[in-house]
Amino acid sequence: MGKLKSSLAFLVLAFAFFLCFIMSTGSYDYFQFVQQWPPTNCRVRTKCSNPRPLQYFTIHGLWPSNYSNPKMPSNCIGSQFNESRVYPYLRPKLKISWPDVESGNDTKFWEGEWNKHGTCSERILNQMQYFQRSQAMWKSHNISEILKNASIVPHPTQTWTYSDIVSPIKTATKKTPLLRCKYDKKTQLLYEVVFCYGYNALKHIDCNRTAGCRNQQAISFQ
Repeated sequence: MGKLKSSLAFLVLAFAFFLCFIMSTGSYDYFQFVQQWPPTNCRVRTKCSNPRPLQYFTIHGLWPSNYSNPKMPSNCIGSQFNESRVYPYLRPKLKISWPDVESGNDTKFWEGEWNKHGTCSERILNQMQYFQRSQAMWKSHNISEILKNASIVPHPTQTWTYSDIVSPIKTATKKTPLLRCKYDKKTQLLYEVVFCYGYNALKHIDCNRTAGCRNQQAISFQ
């Protein structure tokens, strides 16, 4: 009986180590490609280095995610950020598409996103591919232009519904995005637009709306 208990304990411990290993090396279902609206970021999160935030959607990150917990995995075992792997021709493009709108330290921002998220999908995308793919995703659909064409532009008092904003994006991309908001007092501010991609970060798919802006509350885009 003692040997049986020892064997069961060993199996449980081994399985626990196995699960920890899987999570630390990155187990995910799909990618979230997250773009942020800089004025909202600077309004609710921190004082930004630029007194007038950029007036177009910029990359926040490319995040391998799980349907059961979209915030995982993160900080996986993998190669740490190496700036030399972001080739010179790509850096000027990323400074436009993926700037650090808070402190202005773009390289530090890229490093943080790679170390936290990129390492979790390194089996699919190495560091260079991670940033190349993000740049290609950003170029594929211009959210600012899509919304502008639908007469949705920054305005200090006008508000929209969740559907008002999602509809033109879905029409242009043929896929359902996810909207995320931040709050300034009682005002719900558009903060992020999320596109979802399959496991290999190639196929654009519908986002599974597990969280986001409150559907019943008006959304402000300032």
